Amino acid sequence: MASSFGKLRAWRVLLGLGLVALFAGHAAQWYRLPLLPRLESMLYDLRVRALAPRTLDDRIVVVDIDEKSLLERDRGGEGRWPWPRDRLARLVTLVLEQQASLVAVDLILSEKDRSSGLMVLEALAKDELKADAQFRQALEKWRPRLSFDQLFAQAMQAGPVVLGFAFHNGIAAVDSRLPEGVAAADWGLSALRAQSYPGYTGMLPEFLDAAAGAGHLNPLVDEDGVRRRVPLLIEHQGRYYPALSLAVLQAFTGVSELGLSRSTYGSGAEPRVESISVGPIEIPVDDALNALVPFRGAQGSFTYYSALDVLQGRLPADALKNRIVLIGTSASGLADLVATPFGVSFPGVEVHANLISGMLDARVLYRPAYTQGLELLSVLLLGCLMVFGGLWRKTRYTIGVGALALAGLLASSSALLWQEQLVLPLATSLACLLCLFAYQIAYGFFVQSRGMRQISDLFGSYVPPELVEKMAENPGAFTMVPVQRELTVLFADVRGFTSISEGLSPHDLSDLINTYLTAMSKVIREANQGTLDKYIGDAVMAFWGAPVEDPRHAQNAVLAALGMQAQARQLSQQFLKKGWPELRIGIGLNSGPMRVGDMGSKIRRAYTVMGDAVNLGSRLEGLTKHYGVGILIGEETQKRLSGWACREVDRVRVKGKNRPVAIFEPLGPDAELPETLAAELAQWQQVLLAYRAQDWEAALLLLASLQAQQPLSELYALYAKRIAHFQAHPPVAHWDGTTNHESK
Repeated sequence: MASSFGKLRAWRVLLGLGLVALFAGHAAQWYRLPLLPRLESMLYDLRVRALAPRTLDDRIVVVDIDEKSLLERDRGGEGRWPWPRDRLARLVTLVLEQQASLVAVDLILSEKDRSSGLMVLEALAKDELKADAQFRQALEKWRPRLSFDQLFAQAMQAGPVVLGFAFHNGIAAVDSRLPEGVAAADWGLSALRAQSYPGYTGMLPEFLDAAAGAGHLNPLVDEDGVRRRVPLLIEHQGRYYPALSLAVLQAFTGVSELGLSRSTYGSGAEPRVESISVGPIEIPVDDALNALVPFRGAQGSFTYYSALDVLQGRLPADALKNRIVLIGTSASGLADLVATPFGVSFPGVEVHANLISGMLDARVLYRPAYTQGLELLSVLLLGCLMVFGGLWRKTRYTIGVGALALAGLLASSSALLWQEQLVLPLATSLACLLCLFAYQIAYGFFVQSRGMRQISDLFGSYVPPELVEKMAENPGAFTMVPVQRELTVLFADVRGFTSISEGLSPHDLSDLINTYLTAMSKVIREANQGTLDKYIGDAVMAFWGAPVEDPRHAQNAVLAALGMQAQARQLSQQFLKKGWPELRIGIGLNSGPMRVGDMGSKIRRAYTVMGDAVNLGSRLEGLTKHYGVGILIGEETQKRLSGWACREVDRVRVKGKNRPVAIFEPLGPDAELPETLAAELAQWQQVLLAYRAQDWEAALLLLASLQAQQPLSELYALYAKRIAHFQAHPPVAHWDGTTNHESK
């Protein structure tokens, strides 16, 4: 059986390590396991939602072109989108008049405004009305009012305004331009690992000239359609352009140059960039120059004012003073509602606001390259803990340890996210642990349960269920093959059982013996973890120390013997009420080397013990009646009872043995011994000394005092009778006080 379980353990380890290797390969990015990236995103979203500060940042305000702003004018709105540029110009002017620190327009203004009719009038002035001087004079007069693009450009000159543009895979829009951008060589690099696009939709030249800055509006959408990151720099034709949020930070701080911090982690032809700096502000990025958005909470983490209220003068006087104002839209029809960790209809303008807020607070989340190594280490450590932990502990303990490790992983990752803005990957470690959980549980049910059944089949009738369960933790360590061990054996017998059986009907006798054996077996097995060997009529045989090793086998056996005597007294009370005779039992115990295992014939075998120490235990049980005591133990058992009070009864030589042994009656732990009994025990020891010195007079004198205290003691009466015999018939020369017992 040990070999069988050894093979199972080997397979258990190999399969477990196979699972660990599978996930370790994913963590090392040798291949990609399906669903794990999605799980990683879900875990990231959960942590972001759980740890978001959910406080209002009043440094940043959103002027929202919302649904009510887009109502028709006859319904109190400003009309449907797109608005004429003069209306946007008026909106920017009103915002700047409130002393806003900066205005960012989350819109792309790449085409000329044709809503004023100026282009039609100019065409007429060049053609049909070319000769009409009065018309041309009027046109020149009205041109400044009808040039809405010029009005918007003029409005931007009143304060710092940052505009947006976009990159794409098409061709550049006609008449639109990009800001200058930055070459990699300006940072002393040949190239960066940024996203690259061949085409763009830029801004009108007059807008670009009037703006304080410009940034791209390109989103970075993950595979599940959720926006969690923003590409801070995008490459186009060898130059790099900032995101709108980064351009806002530059304009707000007055720092035009961007710095790059390079990473020393890993190797490769191109350097890794750890962060982008705007003056003293460091913004951590991944190797593609993307920044994680530090969401403050759900939509509404910033103050919103309707663009309609701004245009119609309904804002408090200082509502926008000294604030960064983002002009954007939450209207569903303008296609700027995006999916984020906080919902599927999150205004895109508030994504910019969250990133700007995080950059100002140095609170941008980051996932540096070395977290890949941490994830691999986590998979290996936690995986091996689960795999090898199950070899020496119960499956449920292993799962408990794994659960604690998982809880520690979740807690530490959450703490690092909260305190240090460090994002640790969790999905691979979590999936590895969950798979190992399932594997360990399956092993427990399908393999350990089989081991439990085998152990139970072999030992269940001998040992209590608790020991069977303990043995099932390591079935290979237990065998039925006979081995030599230090054990303690117990024999118990009902005194006068023959006369008891003669006085009872077969039915009553059966009830009596069944009740007695059941009670004694419970004391042995359940209360004191003993191994029940066999019943021989009314006799009971048990032992301690096998199949499960027990360093306290002697003490547990003696406790069982005392418990059996107490149980016998209780049974006697019950039996007397039924008219049955009183029950008295004798118990003998001995400790020493014994052969334990499956022994017997080919026809019938049993798990039992054999040896000289066993035989002496049986003889001691027979001597209890001779000495008038309930329990006798051998001297080897007495030596193992540290802190116990034992009465030395005699020194005996049993049949078939030449070496005498001392035998004792256990009385209980020293700490629980009554003072009167302790005094009696000391006096009895003086009796034995006088007896063995053949000082009969002194022995009788001491013994008389003891008999006065315990007149019914059969032991004292026995010694009084012996002394009287030796006074009349002195013992042989060189007598050492040993009593020979020739009968079994």
